[in-house]
Amino acid sequence: MEDPYLWLEDVTGDKALEWVKARNAEAEQELAQGPAFQALKADLLKIYDSKERIPFVYKQGPHFYNFWRDARNPRGLWRRTTLAEYRKADPRWEVILDLDALNKAENENWVWGGAQILKAGGYRHVLIALSRGGADATVTREFDLQTRTFVKGGFELPEAKGGMSWIDQDQVYVATDFGPGSLTTSGYPRIAKLWKRGQKLEQAQVIFEGQPTDMSVSAYYDDTKGFERHFVSCTPAFFKNQLFLRTAQGELKRIEVPEDAEAYAHREWLMVTLRSPWSVGGKTFPAGAFLAARFDDFMKGKRDFTVLFEPTLRTSLAGASWTRNHLILNVLEDVKNTLTVLTPASKGWSRKPLPGAPGFATVSAGGVDPDEDDTYFMTVSGYLTPTTLMYGTVGKGQPQPLKQLPAFFDAKGLEVSQHFATSKDGTKVPYFQVSRKGLKLDGANPTLLYGYGGFEVSLTPGYSAGVGRAWLTQGGVYVVANIRGGGEYGPRWHQAALKEKRHRAYEDFAAVAEDLIARKVTTPKHLGTQGGSNGGLLMGNMVTLYPHLFGAVVCQVPLLDMKRYHKLLAGASWMAEYGDPDKAEEWASIQTFSPYQNLRAGVAYPPTIFMTSTRDDRVHPGHARKMMARMKEMGADVRYYENIEGGHGGSANNEQAAHMNALAFTFLWKTLK
Repeated sequence: MEDPYLWLEDVTGDKALEWVKARNAEAEQELAQGPAFQALKADLLKIYDSKERIPFVYKQGPHFYNFWRDARNPRGLWRRTTLAEYRKADPRWEVILDLDALNKAENENWVWGGAQILKAGGYRHVLIALSRGGADATVTREFDLQTRTFVKGGFELPEAKGGMSWIDQDQVYVATDFGPGSLTTSGYPRIAKLWKRGQKLEQAQVIFEGQPTDMSVSAYYDDTKGFERHFVSCTPAFFKNQLFLRTAQGELKRIEVPEDAEAYAHREWLMVTLRSPWSVGGKTFPAGAFLAARFDDFMKGKRDFTVLFEPTLRTSLAGASWTRNHLILNVLEDVKNTLTVLTPASKGWSRKPLPGAPGFATVSAGGVDPDEDDTYFMTVSGYLTPTTLMYGTVGKGQPQPLKQLPAFFDAKGLEVSQHFATSKDGTKVPYFQVSRKGLKLDGANPTLLYGYGGFEVSLTPGYSAGVGRAWLTQGGVYVVANIRGGGEYGPRWHQAALKEKRHRAYEDFAAVAEDLIARKVTTPKHLGTQGGSNGGLLMGNMVTLYPHLFGAVVCQVPLLDMKRYHKLLAGASWMAEYGDPDKAEEWASIQTFSPYQNLRAGVAYPPTIFMTSTRDDRVHPGHARKMMARMKEMGADVRYYENIEGGHGGSANNEQAAHMNALAFTFLWKTLK
């Protein structure tokens, strides 16, 4: 049938925006008028603007850089300091760029998109990315750190997805919208060029062209002293990549690893993470394995790999980060972290544990300046443990705390526990529960179940002051489900819910909900659920497939119309995850998890709020708009709020984030309590 709400896909059309403003007004009239909402929003904004937050930094040359937003600087400051200053309780910061002042001077609504500083030339030359309203598309402009000004006549790109990366102070690699035919069907760059200072963009040298059906193309320069290399990357689809070494003569040499593997060069090493089994050099390595080989030897045809990590049914690789002489390996075991230091030597790789944090916390560590030394940052965060940033040197004892987040909510009397639900096919699915000690199991506890379940993204414990203030301290139970489609148990956990197997993610999530009910933690009328992006698709399927399990649904920046998702913005890039709706055999399975098509008149759907952003140029706001319109037409208990700015993150500054989150939690309490 013809979609009667296609007109809502006109993102900035007058008629569509008029509809959006009317829905926003209805939602705010219902949820944003009382003193409870105002108090919650004020508290959340105070948390988001707090000067006691950790100003996370990254090192470039002698300085440590940070981007910071607060009440006085809602759009933010790009600033830097020294390690000696950073160690202080109140460091002295050197402001490099004030985005609020820039917006005022240029009459724009710039949102910070990041900065790349060129090492050569004394860390003076910078490429700064800015987006309008928080979109993925950015404007890139050259900036001079010495004069604190944008360079007139310097490297500059108009608004587009893609960007630039430095080669030297007079050359960059660029992948952007070069005009008709230069983008993929996913809306990302298809062509990479080498652009020299003084040239017009159209004069830049083409170094690689991908296919229109590829996801994206890029090029970059590795400036590691003694190991300088040029690379071109072509991404045919999510979790598929072709990496090429670009020689001094401009020749491209394919790095012959499986297309679904992740590969990169670090100094003399080629590092490979497998997503499927690989038989090479007379050996077979399993999916999820992490391998190392000598880069130059590999390019000459040798296939001598060392296995640095091999998964089990309970473990997966969470990450790996180099210092100058060591590799810090991060492994998840039943969604809990273990850190190990690996050191290459002539007789092989040695292993030693890296001091970390036990219990239900997420621990990560990464080299501060891998070109120079063995220092590392370690971050520890748990549901009830305020995030701590530590600084250490491999082989020199325990890392020492640098910064610690204050306790933004009172965690006294709360506890974290891990449970396992049994899914429809018998798979054990882990989930974390945060609740009061001695929780009364009478089914009357307001409970919020959060999930994602896609793109091999793992949901690990982390401190959320907002959840603590808005939910836990008010008596709510908070639950995070580690369902298939995620990466908690590596590639196998993700691949178990791909395409025609997508239903397993939704069965897993429903199983967690049913387990909470069976354990008498809650009942459907007290059970709310929340998710965004792919998690928004999860929410849509909870609404349409399991409406009897939930009393409230918060569906954020979602995919919902899976018949047209691949034709909207970046949607085509996700067909490796969901399938191609234009192929009849694939649509047969996709339609079973397409919420927009699966709405049925006469079904008692749970109270729902859809939340999105007009400036989301990744997941089209038309998904949420159309789902809302159709459910409203059916007489469902539904409301809608669309932030005009914000991109895929939903908000462009702290005030907007506080407003959006206060709406969501006010809705949950109003509905579940």
